[in-house]
Amino acid sequence: MSSDTRLQTKWNRLSRMYDMTGWADDRRFATAKRRLFAGMRGDCLMVAAGTGNDFKFFPPGHTITAIDISPGMVERARRKAATYDGSLEVRLMNVHTLEFADARFDTVVTACTFCSVPEPLRGLRELYRCLKPGGRLLMFEHVRSRVGPIAILQDLMTAITRRFGPEMNRETVSNALRAGFELVREENVYLDVVKAIEARRPQKIFAAGKSL
Repeated sequence: MSSDTRLQTKWNRLSRMYDMTGWADDRRFATAKRRLFAGMRGDCLMVAAGTGNDFKFFPPGHTITAIDISPGMVERARRKAATYDGSLEVRLMNVHTLEFADARFDTVVTACTFCSVPEPLRGLRELYRCLKPGGRLLMFEHVRSRVGPIAILQDLMTAITRRFGPEMNRETVSNALRAGFELVREENVYLDVVKAIEARRPQKIFAAGKSL
């Protein structure tokens, strides 16, 4: 069984009860998500839509393509997409191999995504490729703390949580920088573990008619 097939199997299984586990996070993080996603502009991509639970935090009137690797998640997300006040298409796709042209999107959004992407740097480089120069990356993610004891606890928890879901100790801000993004804003939503992150693909710089 390939790693992608194993991943699909895991998330297909979780899709059946996913919405039952999200209500507490909705109560805690709804305001922060709405504030972050208010920055969506132009043609938008959402990565790892899950069951579409976060669609309700998107501002109305946008053109959005949402992807997920799990057919079970996509089936449920399409039902919620039908209620969005705008254009929202849900597609089955792996963030490691996005089927979009270079520089297609103005904005990419994620919500608790890069704790579960098997190769986060590879996925972030795909997002960089698909964003226009100057395009925005808006991420709501839980990450590894910079406070030593908390980080160690997250490392220990991840040994268990990665068996059925996310990894708790991802260095997502650093990975975004390594993928080429510029950090615009980093907001601690809960301790320094849950963050709203705004980054962008740098504009091309021209000097004497030559792209640098």
